[in-house]
Amino acid sequence: MAGRNGRTVRDLRRANRTAVLQRLYFDGPLSRFELGPATGLSSGSISNVVADLVADGLVEEAGSVDSDGGRPRTLLRVAPGSGHMIGVDVGETRVRVELFDLALTELARAERPLTPQRYDVDVITGHIRDGIAEVLAAAGPAPERLLGVGIGVPGIIEHTPDRGAVVHGQTIGWDAVPLEALLRTGSQLPDSVPYFIENGAKTLGQAEMWFGAGRGAGNAVVVLFGSGVGACLVTPEVERGRAVEWGHLTVRVRGRRCRCGALGCLEAYAGAESLLARWREEGGRPPRDTDEETALTAMLAAAYPPEGTDADPVALAVLEETAEYLGAGLSDLINLFQPERILIGGWAGLQLGSRFLPSVRRHATAYALRHPAQRVTIDLGRLGPDAVTVGAAILPLADFFTRGGRRAESDRQDRLPAWQTALEERRA
Repeated sequence: MAGRNGRTVRDLRRANRTAVLQRLYFDGPLSRFELGPATGLSSGSISNVVADLVADGLVEEAGSVDSDGGRPRTLLRVAPGSGHMIGVDVGETRVRVELFDLALTELARAERPLTPQRYDVDVITGHIRDGIAEVLAAAGPAPERLLGVGIGVPGIIEHTPDRGAVVHGQTIGWDAVPLEALLRTGSQLPDSVPYFIENGAKTLGQAEMWFGAGRGAGNAVVVLFGSGVGACLVTPEVERGRAVEWGHLTVRVRGRRCRCGALGCLEAYAGAESLLARWREEGGRPPRDTDEETALTAMLAAAYPPEGTDADPVALAVLEETAEYLGAGLSDLINLFQPERILIGGWAGLQLGSRFLPSVRRHATAYALRHPAQRVTIDLGRLGPDAVTVGAAILPLADFFTRGGRRAESDRQDRLPAWQTALEERRA
């Protein structure tokens, strides 16, 4: 029966389970006594919800603490082994697949290197399928115990009723690629396992906001700096983040051609791919036949050699110019969104950040309006190179919490989206 606000008893129970699970997950272990004020639920509701979650195997005891004059209070936590998630990072240099338990402890990983500037759809989908099979075989959980597979990819993601998640990746040559449907075809996973496909900058932002340098901020921008650059905006209105194509903001009229085809994009100056190309064009000597990460390491070593050794003036000049372009790009984010924090992640951002972050901060402040610039902090992300896969794994975890810790419905056809139902009908 629905109440006056349209909520049913089932909706209320799901919301109560969600509240308890989230508090235990982020702030636990906690006692039943502590859960009341933390969730706003009555002691009776807490007892009922905890009993349900324990019966479902989602919550377990985690020791006890002394109380004021009474019996010790039992502490509770979310049971790490009660669910598993897979996170996938379709990056510029490799496809990385990681299996996590519910506490986001890594259980297994698989990596597949990518040929530079080659994003063949069949190759990528094959790497994802093979990586999923490899981590499941290594760690042993039954596929049906998966809460879902989260995938971070470059480009704009469109969620359609007829084809599932579709990727518009102009910089990698993907034009409306129905990635979700392609992964379903030939997949060894049960149809009950959902896929969650989002822009890689958004999954990076999700990870940093939940567990990294963004935790506690209500308004932040998380920047993904790799071969190209992107960003994720998190505000109270967009709590789970929104990917923004920041790398294709025009920073120079009739400037360098970006890999998207346009002229003067920030990515044409600040991405690692363009940074190395500019070093080469100015007379530098990047190592040949290596991946971008190795080449960028060599560039940093040339620009910032050990004490007593002369720096490569070309490498140093290109890096300093890149810091200014990045700072100018960040100033636009500051002026537009007035965030509390800007966090820089991605493999290139983490490599370069410790060297030229002070310069980036200085340029961002110089180009931005004074008031918002005085209120923002600019720092590196804390989760390292695995942040995109962690954030991708958070996508099914967040959905699991939203449903109160319940898995998908048992009726398979009710569970399938329209595009997948049509695919099954064609198979039949």
